Amino acid sequence: MKDYLYFETFGKAFVPERFRSELRDYLFKAGIDEVPYKFFGGLFWVTLVLTYIIYFSLIFRPISDMGALVILIMTFVSWFTIQAALSFLIIMGVYLYLNIKIYNRTKTIEEALPDYLTLVSTNLKGGLSFEKSLWAAIKPEFGILAKEVTLASKKVLTGNDVKDSLEELGKKYDSPTLRRSLNLIIGEVESGGRIVEVIDKVIDNMKKSTVLKQEMAAATVTYTIFMIAIVIFITPALFALSQQLLEIIINVTKQLGGATKSGVLPITIGEASIDPKDFKTFSVMAIGIISTFSSMIISIISRGDIRGGLKFIPLFIGSAVTLFFLFSSVLGKLFGGI
Repeated sequence: MKDYLYFETFGKAFVPERFRSELRDYLFKAGIDEVPYKFFGGLFWVTLVLTYIIYFSLIFRPISDMGALVILIMTFVSWFTIQAALSFLIIMGVYLYLNIKIYNRTKTIEEALPDYLTLVSTNLKGGLSFEKSLWAAIKPEFGILAKEVTLASKKVLTGNDVKDSLEELGKKYDSPTLRRSLNLIIGEVESGGRIVEVIDKVIDNMKKSTVLKQEMAAATVTYTIFMIAIVIFITPALFALSQQLLEIIINVTKQLGGATKSGVLPITIGEASIDPKDFKTFSVMAIGIISTFSSMIISIISRGDIRGGLKFIPLFIGSAVTLFFLFSSVLGKLFGGI
């Protein structure tokens, strides 16, 4: 128990006081109710252990023969750089994960919003007030939206203004659909007009928008399949073929070089300066970069948002790299006798 408290206290030291409220609001969007200071504290010790391993396995031996002052300076610089780089990479990984989670939660809210507003409209038509209609329409099947509206309804029932509670809900998530819908409803509530008619029109517009998005996504299926085929199959095959051609050229130049040295050929041919191992490393890195950006482009084409494709990056990279090694092995056996 003391260790957990120590981690929490240690984690708070890395989060400035002025950023804690913003961090809390950001994590709340991802469904995390409390700031995980224990995680931040544990993160420091994890990076410290990894830095220790990297330093003594890669850096300490090359500098161990230098002077004491040089070793001290190099140790400080390398230790700080390694731990800072590891912390940055882990934090960026967590940030991307939370962004994807917030994006998925936002899409879930947008999908459940028309059904929820339909129940609100039904309750209003049954004679309930607007505040009670919001509360009565909350159902467990609405998931995240039910939780968010429950918080907003509780604020209204405890004396807060309806406008402020709904505006806070609209600003909480980066969803133009949610924000515009709530702004229209808030404006009608303040003007005392026919709320039911506005809600029904909002529901109708959201359903039409959903159908339009589905049609647009269906229209881009051909482009999506074409890009997936290029990234996962054609690109690894071309890099694997290029590697085999490079190895063939190197073997041929070696044979010709031997012939020129023995005097069989009157010309001089030098050996290729490209190492096949370096080319393989370059190919893997290039395939990874191409797969990363291609998944983002596919997400923009099919969904209109780059965040929807981030979760497919590991799948694209893993499939493309695996096929690259598979194609390299197959082509290596086919061209092995050349």
